Amino acid sequence: MLISILIVFSSLFPAPCNPYPEAGKDSLLVMFWNLENFFEWKRDTLLNNSSEEEFTSWGKRHWTRRKFEAKCRAVAKSVLWVADSEGRLPDVIGVAEIENRFVLERLLRDTRLSRLDYGIVHFESPDPRGIDTGLLYRKTKLKPLSSKPLRISNKDGPSILTRDILLAAFLREGGDSIAFLVNHHPSKYGDGSAPRRALAMKRLEEATDSLFADGWRKVIAMGDFNDVPSSTGRYSRKMANLASEPAAKGLGTIKYSGKWEMIDMFFISPDLMERNPGAAMKVVRIPFLMVRDNAHSGEKPFRTFTGPRYSGGVSDHCPITLKIQ
Repeated sequence: MLISILIVFSSLFPAPCNPYPEAGKDSLLVMFWNLENFFEWKRDTLLNNSSEEEFTSWGKRHWTRRKFEAKCRAVAKSVLWVADSEGRLPDVIGVAEIENRFVLERLLRDTRLSRLDYGIVHFESPDPRGIDTGLLYRKTKLKPLSSKPLRISNKDGPSILTRDILLAAFLREGGDSIAFLVNHHPSKYGDGSAPRRALAMKRLEEATDSLFADGWRKVIAMGDFNDVPSSTGRYSRKMANLASEPAAKGLGTIKYSGKWEMIDMFFISPDLMERNPGAAMKVVRIPFLMVRDNAHSGEKPFRTFTGPRYSGGVSDHCPITLKIQ
């Protein structure tokens, strides 16, 4: 009987096909990255909004297949740089500012990531700009249990359309289960942004409370929160905010007017914090994705666009990583 169970369980996690050494079964390397307007280049259907029209060969961004494929290769190279730096591949990669599933499919199909075992979790969101969150996961490390988009709406007033929170739950290779919440909260640009971010945090808190009530103890919330750790309020009392410590040291994931700001964060549940008392979030500075900050000092992320002008980089955000048991 035991042998049969082991055979069935091993079939859920087939042998990997990649050149990187496998880490312990009881550990995961998690990564999050805002990929700055990662739109597809081709338009086979009617355009839904002005943002999508911007990212065409005839739009003001002059977004072409060549530029799209260059960005795919740079993102893949960055993931493999993280793998070389950490000695292992990221097991989970949460992403923000992707247009659709097609972008992630091409990223995995047409780059060096095609040699690896990543799967995709993605849902279309109602964001007016047409951008979503998504998640990549190692099929040999994680078996999907469930996933869904969590709509952010205002029950007490007009509906607010923004990026959904992505919820994805997995069975880990060691037999444990874990849930991830991928966020991209409203930016500070425009009027009334603070209430919209507060609404997104409230929705995240409700989702986390629901997971706890259903018996989930290992939960990770990650994303671009478009706010600093000190503004995450009571959620930080339920989930440990691992961005607080690096932020206190002056680190950040974006650079605005010469100052680093920590707006990309990991939160982990009390159970994970107890199991990982030394858990630390890393802000990843990938050398070939940093450029000189001529307007101020030091370096800044090498972004894809500076205003409407194509710069050739990947993102105005640095990725973050977290290793847990």
